[in-house]
This record gives sequence, structure tokens and C-alpha cells, in this order.
Amino acid sequence: MSKVVRKTEISQEVIELGKRIQEIIKSKGLKTREVAHDADMDVENLRKYINGKQEMKITTLLKIVTALNISVSDLFKN
Repeated sequence: MSKVVRKTEISQEVIELGKRIQEIIKSKGLKTREVAHDADMDVENLRKYINGKQEMKITTLLKIVTALNISVSDLFKN
């Protein structure tokens, strides 16, 4: 079985967004699986977003933000 290859590269902004989500998870002392559960999503999908392996829909982003109890703008603050 061959590995699936993406047609386009993941943008650096998407990768940075995933890193920021991971930073917030760690700063709040949460576990990835807890956030995934609270966001009503599969933990493996959340890990793909965090690791910059997959882009997310806006609705998914909103679920993650809600699970983290932050605002969307918090994701884009340094």
C-alpha cells in the first residue's frame, strides 16, 4: 500500500497555528486527548492539526477554541 501524498504543501501559517494550539494546551496543563474529547473530535485528528499534517475547517478551529476556553484572537497572540 502506498503512502498518500498531498497535492499541495501545508502553509507555514497552518503549521504555526498548530504549534500555538499545542503551546496553549501545555500552558493550561491539559492533555491532547482531553481537548479532543471536549472538542468532540478524534484525538488523532487533533494531533494532525497540532503537528501541521492537516489543515482544519473553521468549524473545527472553533471547536478547539471552545474546548480550550479561549478566544480565536488568543490563537494569534504571541
